[in-house]
Amino acid sequence: MEAVTNTAAGKINNRASDRVLEVVMYIAAVLLLLILVYPLYFIVIASFSDPSAVGNGQVWLFPKGFTIDGYKELLKHENIWIGYRNTILYTVVGTLIGLVVNVSAAYALSRKDLVGRRFISLFFIFTMFFSGGLIPIFLTIRDFHMYNTFLVMVLPFSVVVYDIIVARTFFQTSIPSDLWEAAQIDGCGNLRYYALVVLPLSKAIIAVLGLWIAVGYWNSYFNALIYLKNPNLYPLQLILRNILITNQMQSSLGSGEAANIALRLANMMRYSVIIVSTIPIMCVYPFLQKYFNQGVMIGAVKE
Repeated sequence: MEAVTNTAAGKINNRASDRVLEVVMYIAAVLLLLILVYPLYFIVIASFSDPSAVGNGQVWLFPKGFTIDGYKELLKHENIWIGYRNTILYTVVGTLIGLVVNVSAAYALSRKDLVGRRFISLFFIFTMFFSGGLIPIFLTIRDFHMYNTFLVMVLPFSVVVYDIIVARTFFQTSIPSDLWEAAQIDGCGNLRYYALVVLPLSKAIIAVLGLWIAVGYWNSYFNALIYLKNPNLYPLQLILRNILITNQMQSSLGSGEAANIALRLANMMRYSVIIVSTIPIMCVYPFLQKYFNQGVMIGAVKE
């Protein structure tokens, strides 16, 4: 009887400790969520607040001195719509090219019957640590007649070794080799097997890589800064950067009331630029969320 009582007491204590641990985990998760979400929320409310209130630290939970002048001033620039058009084109075309080259390379490297697989893998990994440098890359792009063209934004930098490694691990751990043997018996070739069997089973990793590549192209401005000189080819990020710099220069070079107005508009536009540039790409996340966790975990852990 005493043993049964001790066992029951032990179970009750274990349940109580489990509940305490669960409460602690929930509290930690909520705090972590607040830490991650609040900066984004602050940018939103700051973009609708008076810049002097933001500068004085009066904006915490709600906008102070509600205004949309920053958005009005920003949207007065017609080249923003050119930037949106260019960025959407770069993102869509660049993501498609990136998925084709990276996923195909990852699948080839995952095949054990690929001759020289280890050497090719080391060749790819070597480029992660050593680069030819900005000047040789610039000369190569110029010699291939891609300088100041649409192709320079989507083609030369489409291969991402990290994405190849993640996708290769996914193929090695998630696509059984027995499928290839069964496909061979049915007379299926390599290309047909890749297109009809492997790709449909790889939606999770394709969604993850597509999201990573798309975000990279959407946020890219450095390549445009170096390899483009035609303003009609500038992406959104570079156009917003130029608008912000121009307004800040006008406020610093001016004097009197005009300088104060220009400074106020520049401060308001600082947060508006972030919202305008990030909202479209953030709208893509909900559609890929169901694949995201699965693809990341499977592609990142090797069995």
